[in-house]
Order: sequence, then C-alpha cells, then structure tokens
Amino acid sequence: MTVRTRFAPSPTGYLHIGGARTALFNYLFARHNGGQYLLRIEDTDKARSTPEAVRQIEESLAWLGLSPDEPPVMQSTREARHAEVARQLLAEGKAYLAFDTAEELAAMRELAMKEGRPPRYDGRWRDRDPSEAPPGVPGAIRIKAPRGGETVVDDLVQGEVRVADTELDDMIILRSDGTPTYLHAVVVDDHDMGITHVIRGDDHLTNTFRQCMVYDAMGWERPRFAHVPLIHGADGAKLSKRHGAVGALEFRDQGLLPEAVCNYLLRLGWGHGDEEVVSRERAIELFELHDVGRAASRMDYAKLSHLNGIYIREADPARLAEEVLSRLRNRGTAVDAEGERRIRVLIPDLQPRARTLEEMADSAGFVLARPPLDAKAAAQLTPEARERLNRVAEGLRTVDWDKAALDALLRQVAEELGVKLGMIAQPLRAALTGSTQSPPIDSVLLALGREESLNRLASA
Repeated sequence: MTVRTRFAPSPTGYLHIGGARTALFNYLFARHNGGQYLLRIEDTDKARSTPEAVRQIEESLAWLGLSPDEPPVMQSTREARHAEVARQLLAEGKAYLAFDTAEELAAMRELAMKEGRPPRYDGRWRDRDPSEAPPGVPGAIRIKAPRGGETVVDDLVQGEVRVADTELDDMIILRSDGTPTYLHAVVVDDHDMGITHVIRGDDHLTNTFRQCMVYDAMGWERPRFAHVPLIHGADGAKLSKRHGAVGALEFRDQGLLPEAVCNYLLRLGWGHGDEEVVSRERAIELFELHDVGRAASRMDYAKLSHLNGIYIREADPARLAEEVLSRLRNRGTAVDAEGERRIRVLIPDLQPRARTLEEMADSAGFVLARPPLDAKAAAQLTPEARERLNRVAEGLRTVDWDKAALDALLRQVAEELGVKLGMIAQPLRAALTGSTQSPPIDSVLLALGREESLNRLASA
C-alpha cells in the first residue's frame, strides 16, 4: 500500500498556523512512509470562498516548503461525482428522499431543544413512499444511519473512540438543489484520491463518525484516521489574533524563517526525546503519529523567536543578505550596488544576535545612510571624544582595510592616548551609526568602507 495523505483547507481566509501544522504532519507522515502528500481546496462554500484565499494558501504552503506532490484538487469541480454517489446510494436503498419543508425542520429542532435533546433529524421520511411528497417540495437525499449498535474508530492519535449509533442521524448527502453537503463530498474525494490516512484537527472527530456512514454504505475501505489536538494561546483559550500572529504569512512578514516555523510547529504537539532543533530531513526520519500527544498545545511566541534566532545563526549569509535587502527595499529604502556590498559584508556580524530578519534589516539600515544621532549617541561626542576621533581618522586614511588591521589601529590609538578602548570605540560607533548599539566597530568600519567612514567622521 502506498501511503497517500492530504491537506484540505477551505479557502475562506488566510492559512491559520494550526492548518499549517496539519499540512506539515501530513507531509512528514507521507515522506516518512515513502508516500505522497496531496492538496485539496474545499471550495464548495461559494459564498465565502475566494480566489485570493486560494492563492494565499498556496503561497503559504510554498513558503513553508509544503507544496503538494500533485496539482491541487478543487472540490467544486467534482460536484457531479458527489451527486453520482449520492444517487447510487439512493438507488441501492441505502439512502432515501426526504421532502421536509424548512418550517418542518425548524419545528423539529425547536422541539428537540425544548425537550433537552440534541437537534437530530427524526427519520420521518425514511420509510415513506416519495409519492406522498407534497407538491412543489424538492427532495433532499439522506443517508440511512445505522441503528442499534455503535460506530468504532481506531484513531492513530486518540486511540479507540466509540459512538452509539443512536447519536447519529440520517444526514443529508445531496441537498434538494442538487448540491452535495461537505461531509459527503469529503468522503467521495478522499476515496477517489486514494487517501489512505486522514490527518486533521480533532475538531473534526465528531464528523468522522458521520463520514463513516458513507464509507460503509458504499462498501469502501475507510482510511486510517488521526485527529490532532488543536493549538491554543498561552492562556489556554482558542488561538486568535489577540494572542499574536496566527497566519502563516504573518510569520514570514515578521521575519521568521520557514524552517524555524516548521521546526516549532513540529514540536508543538509532537516530540522525540529531548530534540528541540529538528531539521526537515531529521523530521522525515523520525515522524510517527504515535508520538503526537493528545493534549492541546499552547503557542509560545518567545520560544518561536528564540528558535528562529538559532536558525538565523546557522543560515547561509548570502541568503540572509537577500532577505534583508528585499525587506529594506519593501520599506522604500533605495539600495544601490555599494549599499548591497555593505549589507553583504555586515550580515555575518548581525547573525549572532538577531532573532528575526526584521531585526537584521533594522540593524543594517545605518550602512545605507548615516542616521541622525540619537540622544545617547550625541552625548558620546564630547569635545574630548571628537579630538580622539581626529586621531582615529588619521590612522584610517592609511591602514589596511581588514578587521585585524582596523582592530589593531583602534587599540593602538587608545594606548597612545592612555584611555580604555571603549572611550575610542563608543564615540566612533556614535559617529558612524548614529547610535550606541551596533555590530562590532571593526565590522562597521569594514562594511562602510574607507571613504564613507572618513566622511561620517568628518561630519561628526
């Protein structure tokens, strides 16, 4: 058996971080088992589904490195097939036509609520002849729910879960207007796509028992189900905007690396010993569904930021330079060839302390244009400090332009003037960057180059 998994989002908005984790788990499980990972866009809610949301979902998955192995399946293009299966069940006597009016269904719900019962269909058309239908009322196809037993699902995360058949009702599989219902369409699509494992959020667990009715009635083998607990905020409440970013592309915009986000999501509900930093290759090697916990996970943005810093320190400086340059240009900052050179030289010295690409862009901006002095920097440029900088400038005109020579020059000037190195470096940093915070001063000089460094010193 070839393992085939699928991620099946509805295109009604951005890709939520919980959906991104579901996609990741489907991807890793398929890869671990040498199978395929597919994407189905469940766009049957025509009123809420938008092309922009489809584009955003695909862009999010591509950024995360989770693009599917085959072209996406658009559920809306398969309505004829969904209807075909519903009519087959009707012809085989496993479903029936129900001619209830909207008013009758509303009264049925009200009575159930008044009596303290869950609002379920009472099966009043299950054994009636369609000839009894009132004129002008179109019929909906309802599947016949099993009676007198229980439905059992051996879930790969939740374990064995049982529901009494009395908890199930004869759900509609084809509406009176000929459109399929979501729970029916999903089953038909998963069967036709050859899906062997359905890995999704545990908010779908109750749907599974109703979907099993379609599998069983059609005589189709059920896929293996795995229902993963949801992601909550730090306060234990459902994750929402008030907790912070919740859309996958929001994390990109905030300067997180996709491999750091995937690593964090992997560890958010799955674990293998004490391993925290897990590469994609290692994750594929290790991923098993029995390592997924049953309790809801809590989003920890500080931990995600820390993990992102680890990945930034290990990243290729050339890649980070392109990211930083792109972000600066997106802010409207003009970057010429000399500006690019300065950024590329500076990146390796920004990596050790940066937590996000946005922080790196903030920290690198000074090499493109001398910022105005902030208050702390201005306080560094006392008359005595300016005299020391004149001595530094003299040396910078002739020194070899490499880190070792620049560092030796600053130490030499400090020794000749009988002051600590910081009394040279801090005012120099202020003059060159407009701030008292920057990468090491020899790195700043190297990135700016001789001419720009001397110009900024003269201005100071």
